[in-house]
Amino acid sequence: MKRLSAIAAWARPRVPAARPPELATAHHPGLAEAQALGARLPALLVAAERVAATVAQGVHGRRRAGMGDSFWQFRQALPGEPISRIDWRQSARSSRAYVRETEWEAAQSVFLWHDASASMRWCSRAELPPKRDRAELLLLALAALLLRGGEHVRLLGVPGAGTWASGQAGLSRIAAQLAVLEADDTGGLPPADAELPRHARLVLIGDMLAEPAQIEALFARLSAIPVSCTVLQTLDPAELSLPYAGRVRFEGLEGEAPVLAARAQDLAQAYASVLEAHQQRVATLCAGAGFGLIRHRTDQPPQTALLALHQSLHAGPKFGRRT
Repeated sequence: MKRLSAIAAWARPRVPAARPPELATAHHPGLAEAQALGARLPALLVAAERVAATVAQGVHGRRRAGMGDSFWQFRQALPGEPISRIDWRQSARSSRAYVRETEWEAAQSVFLWHDASASMRWCSRAELPPKRDRAELLLLALAALLLRGGEHVRLLGVPGAGTWASGQAGLSRIAAQLAVLEADDTGGLPPADAELPRHARLVLIGDMLAEPAQIEALFARLSAIPVSCTVLQTLDPAELSLPYAGRVRFEGLEGEAPVLAARAQDLAQAYASVLEAHQQRVATLCAGAGFGLIRHRTDQPPQTALLALHQSLHAGPKFGRRT
């Protein structure tokens, strides 16, 4: 069972789907789905580019001195500096000797994954995005930032995503791959058979409401490779506070049995205790594996989470260790 049982039973009252409705087609049902996906793709790309552009104005890349062809900066020559490194034209403009430094150029290769399970399609209010929509937006926006910086990006566990994407054309290809993803039944975690090279960099985006034992097993496998991993836990605000009162019928999205509560407010305290224990366990597992953990609510601006993700990736790799 994917979800922590108490959370699965209590946190998901039935609400109307927030995704675009399917177009009715009598002759070819698959055509309706293709048309809906095609209509959604441009809007998703535009939104991701807008979020990425906002964050890009406030971040700096991984620029530093090193081997490369691009000019970075002039700096004052140090005692013992080889004379061949001095830039005489710049030095002639002052009484000091200056060295011309080039920018260190080494593209990162980053794997990206988001939870595509059925429960990620849920939202508590019509004005909030479903968790999957927010996860896709952040994944694409992060890909846009990385591709702008010359990095290589690849989706994890997605059929047809076997090559690295680079440049602006790569963003459209990643978006197209995301658009055809169906709801999976992998328990809200990356597939166990997903192959990752040693010292890979990985970003996981999902609600992380899987059973702690499943999360622990995943982190142990990633740590053994090892990989550098950042986890972005994305939750709807109602999953954090259970803001329901009165007679409420809660229906699961992944086969859980429905729960009818005569007074939903009476569940709040027990629910809060279960959620707090689960959140603490996730944090402990991330810390024990050496992975970064970022928490995000769908009622918060996506720019905040994107900036935290970007800073996490550019703070230097922290490879997992065995727990």
